[in-house]
Amino acid sequence: MAAAIRQGGADADPGLYGPRSVTWQMHGDPVMWIAGVRALYLQALHPLAVRGVTQNSDFRKEAWGRLLRTARFVATITYGTTEAAERAGAKVRGIHRRLSLTDPVTGVRHGVDEPELLLWVHCAEIDSYLHVMRRSGYPLTDAQADAYVAENVVSARLVGLDPADVPADTAALAAYFARVRPQLANTPEAREVDAFLRRPPVHALLVPAREAIWGRFAALAYGSLPPYAHELYGRPAPPPAVVTRRLRAMGRALRCIPPTARWQLPPKHIMRAVERLGPGSRPSPYKLRRNAAILDSGDATGARPRAAGLHGGGGS
Repeated sequence: MAAAIRQGGADADPGLYGPRSVTWQMHGDPVMWIAGVRALYLQALHPLAVRGVTQNSDFRKEAWGRLLRTARFVATITYGTTEAAERAGAKVRGIHRRLSLTDPVTGVRHGVDEPELLLWVHCAEIDSYLHVMRRSGYPLTDAQADAYVAENVVSARLVGLDPADVPADTAALAAYFARVRPQLANTPEAREVDAFLRRPPVHALLVPAREAIWGRFAALAYGSLPPYAHELYGRPAPPPAVVTRRLRAMGRALRCIPPTARWQLPPKHIMRAVERLGPGSRPSPYKLRRNAAILDSGDATGARPRAAGLHGGGGS
């Protein structure tokens, strides 16, 4: 059986998504790192959600670790075996059950695993991944965008949400953001996150690299936020057309790095998945182009023929 798995045989476990999913193709793209930073910016605007982070950790010291842990979790549930994904979800749920936060305005204690907070974090991530990827030139049809949102109901389940309560297409995601928008605010904790993401503390020798590399990533992530987020943070952003042009240029540059070189970086989730399932499982945007006609016909599970191209729905 082990030999069959190594060769991508019938016994190989494709995991929770599998090579035919939009998620499998999309999550292998390097622009996902910029999308992850955008998600942090967006998540920080929910007063209770951001306090759940700052009250349970030293954010400035642990922010890098938090970003890397999130990336590892996403990679594990996307490319790992079903057992590995379920185990990763159980670990996250266990951590959340032990944590709580205090609302400084009301004094009320909240569990970090309250559905409202988990749903905000999930939707901010999915919206950011979808929005930045499409805006950077990654080829996704509207139906594929809907399929991506639907597929990732499984990631919401893994962190403890009831799938029935999670947006399953881009229109539902847009409606969710419209509903939550009045609750968002630029709290002191949000400003702390903003300050860190703009200039994270690094060794003095790394300051030039921070300005040249990280500064561009963070600026693109911030610029890609919706206008109301810029207003809340109180910082202007370049015109949308300029942000889109810069995202596309960054996308082209990052995608010039050979995938096999990128996938060699630890912890090698994609390389292990390809070894398990065979070379035909390599993530590639070209597979989405090839399958676009099938998805646009509405045959994909959870997909709608046309998606709402609005913020909160991953519009291009």
